[in-house]
Amino acid sequence: MMKITGFLATVPLFSGLTPAQYDELAMIATAQTVKKGQPIFAEGDQGNGFYVVGSGLVKIYKLSLEGKEQILHLFGPGEPFAEAAVFTGSSFPAHAMALEESRVFFFPRQAFIELIRQNPDLAMNMMAALSMRLKKFAHLIEDLSLKEVPGRLAAHLLFLSGQQGDADTVALPVSKTQLASLLGTIPETLSRMLAKLAKQGYIATSGPRITLLDRDGLSDLAGGEKRL
Repeated sequence: MMKITGFLATVPLFSGLTPAQYDELAMIATAQTVKKGQPIFAEGDQGNGFYVVGSGLVKIYKLSLEGKEQILHLFGPGEPFAEAAVFTGSSFPAHAMALEESRVFFFPRQAFIELIRQNPDLAMNMMAALSMRLKKFAHLIEDLSLKEVPGRLAAHLLFLSGQQGDADTVALPVSKTQLASLLGTIPETLSRMLAKLAKQGYIATSGPRITLLDRDGLSDLAGGEKRL
């Protein structure tokens, strides 16, 4: 219980709560270990609660009628997913699967709603998290509809750099096949774009590690000011 409470205190969604409130959260949380490739829920399943990643990596994705996968989000430690289920109680609108062995914490909808009634700060934090999620969706739609693949890739590499502490060398958290799905393209096209970026001096690649050699150039590609 002490370990769970300590972890919950580090989750931005639950920031600003009292020690007693963290204890209440820990009381309703259920820890689950999910193996790599194991589904957490499927699109259409009843949205009876939400999750927070304790460790590992989780993808949220949609499948077309032809079976083509589009990754919508990747979530790591401390990040919540499926929060909308708390307010709507409707079915999950997408699939969730562990990309590596992961530990997730499940918060049942009814028990969490009771905590919200007692602690309005939780509702404000939840609204802030959902607003950020909506902003990310808007960027995703813009990238997929308006930017060409090189621009999407450049923007994602810069995003990873910021996420990993403004590092000049970033580690891809997923396989290139999964990265292609996230960027709305196919692995062959992604490989060609990475090779072009490397040939033209924007990046250097070494397996899953990519060194950003020309940040300004990548920013111009991401903003549509340059074309590859």
